[in-house]
Amino acid sequence: MTFARPDPISDLDTLPRMPAWVTSTRAETLEDVAFLSGAALNHLHVVLGRAEVPQALLRDRLALRAAEACVAFSGRPERVGALRDAVLLLRPGDLPGPAGETYLAWRRAVERPVSIKALGRALPTIEPGQIAAWLDAGQGVPVCRAAMVLEAVLREAPRADVAGLILADAALAQALGWEHLVPLLAAGLKRADLRKRGDDLRLACHRALFSSAGEAVRLSTDLARRAAHLKAVAPKLRAKRAGDAVAMFLSRDAVAPSALPLADRAARRLCDRLVDLGAVRELTGRDTFRLYGV
Repeated sequence: MTFARPDPISDLDTLPRMPAWVTSTRAETLEDVAFLSGAALNHLHVVLGRAEVPQALLRDRLALRAAEACVAFSGRPERVGALRDAVLLLRPGDLPGPAGETYLAWRRAVERPVSIKALGRALPTIEPGQIAAWLDAGQGVPVCRAAMVLEAVLREAPRADVAGLILADAALAQALGWEHLVPLLAAGLKRADLRKRGDDLRLACHRALFSSAGEAVRLSTDLARRAAHLKAVAPKLRAKRAGDAVAMFLSRDAVAPSALPLADRAARRLCDRLVDLGAVRELTGRDTFRLYGV
C-alpha cells in the first residue's frame, strides 16, 4: 500500500479563516464596532500564532502599507514602488528623503521586539523618556489603550503622525501580549480621523482595526502559501549560500540582488531562477535596478 506524501502548501488550507459573522456584520455604535474589532483581533491573534506564517515577512509588508498610508496623510505622492526604491536602492551616503524616512521608521519599528530601545531606534528624534510617557498614557482594553496613546502624541505634537501611529500600534501589541509590533492602525485610518479625539477617535480606531485585522489575516494566508512554495523549491537551487538568500526573501518585503550574500552575477541568476520557479516575483517591471519579493 502506498500513501500520498503530505503537501505543505495544501495543508495551508487549515489556517483558520475569519468567521463570516464577523466580516458580514455591520455596526454603527461604539459598542458594536468594539465587539467586532475585538473579534477580528482575536482571530488575527490565532493566525499569528501559526508556525506556517512567515512573521517577519508579514510585519515588513504591513510596515510598507503603513508607511504608504502615512505618506499619503502628509500629502506626498510616493506610493509602494517609490517607497521601496527610496530605501532599498540607497547608496552609501545618500539620504532617503521624507517618504523614505517614514518607511525606514516603520521597518525599524517591526524588526525587534517591542521595547523603549527598539522604538527609540525607529524614532530617533524623540527622547526615550517621552516615548515611555506617551506609552503610559494608554489605559484600559487594548484598542482604547492604543487610541489614548495616539491621542496623547497628537495632542502634544500635532504633526507627529508617524510617531503617534507607531506608538499606538506598539501599545496595542503590548496589551495583546504580542512580542513584536504589527502595523495595523495606519492602513485603516483616514486622514480626517487623526483630528478626532475622545470617543470619536476610539470609534475610528475600532473601525480601522476591524478592517486591517481582516486584511492582515488574508495577507498571512497568502504569504504562508508563497513561503511554503519558496521552501519547497529551495533544494533545487545550486548557488552557494542560496539558503541564506532564501532566508532573506522569507523575512523582507523586497530584496535587491545586490543585497544578497552572493556575487552580483550569481545573485541576478538566482533571482531569475526563483522567478522561473514561481517562488518570487519581480516587483518593479524594470530592466535594471530590479527588486524581488515573495
